[in-house]
Amino acid sequence: MRLFVATVLCLTCIVAVGCRNRDEAPGSPAASPTVLAATSTPVPPTDIVTATAQPATSPPPSVPPDGFARAPGTHERSLALDGRTRGYLVHIPPGVEAAGPLPLVLVLHGGGGNANQVRRSTGFDAVADEYGFIAVFPHGNGRLSDEFLLTWNAGNCCSYARDAGIDDVSFLRATVAAVVEEFGGDPGRIFATGMSNGGMMGYRLACDAADLFLGVAPVAGALNLDCQPSRPISLLAIHGTDDLHVLYEGGEPIERADPAPRIDTSVADSVGFFVEHDRCLPDAATSMPAISQDVTVVVDEWTGCTDGTRVALYTLQGGVHEWPGDRRATVARDLDASRLIWEFFSSLPSR
Repeated sequence: MRLFVATVLCLTCIVAVGCRNRDEAPGSPAASPTVLAATSTPVPPTDIVTATAQPATSPPPSVPPDGFARAPGTHERSLALDGRTRGYLVHIPPGVEAAGPLPLVLVLHGGGGNANQVRRSTGFDAVADEYGFIAVFPHGNGRLSDEFLLTWNAGNCCSYARDAGIDDVSFLRATVAAVVEEFGGDPGRIFATGMSNGGMMGYRLACDAADLFLGVAPVAGALNLDCQPSRPISLLAIHGTDDLHVLYEGGEPIERADPAPRIDTSVADSVGFFVEHDRCLPDAATSMPAISQDVTVVVDEWTGCTDGTRVALYTLQGGVHEWPGDRRATVARDLDASRLIWEFFSSLPSR
């Protein structure tokens, strides 16, 4: 009991970490979701998302000729899958009410976080407003509540989601399907990013759902499972060399909230897998762009990849376990990872 309480306290302080369990079959289809308690209630940035949907207070959404209801703002949604009710937030940018299908980006929180927390720390809703794409912030699973100390089953991490064998690949497939149907996401431009345990889940989506996702961008994550993508997929990895929770060189974490033992794959091996899988030219082009005054950034990019895919690694010299650009960041506060990630995603050819 004391160990569990200590773990809970540690998780509240560290919104990230990594872990592992059983692997999903690559490309396995998602169970058909049942959408529950869908609302169009805007969620202000400072609000904490509640488990109970509130009555809509905004004007009825305008419905363009294609039939998609797109009221600007952030909306709560939930769906039923495998006997569980799972929630997520959908952010719709302004001025797209009558636009065609829009790119869709899943943003996955770290271990111990939730959808509202990662929305604030990454600022992806503001980037969506600027560039006109749909940002989706799903909730993971937790032992205590639907929105507290949540994790993803990313293979060998993390905590409750791993231990309970949660099928998060199917949940995220179902989430994408629901958002595409209701809000008009473009099935040919689906992306995922995430921090720490969420970054590990991003790697897992590249392995088990490459048929759905055009590209993924793990931040401070690791490829900790047997990976068999069904097709080439683009990857952008961002990782700090001084990360103590998911070590750049791989191995057992120096600092962690999950008491279960874990060995993380190195960044070089995690990224190298996709260089080989996408059949990119083996030698990377290396540069040191002046994109931050806080940290030295080394960029490795591989070219000649199959089907127009891209693989890139942003190494932050001295970077730690945090989302670059988060106002609470201690090392890379002036490096806008969310914008870098969107620029990478938007450069990819649509399927």
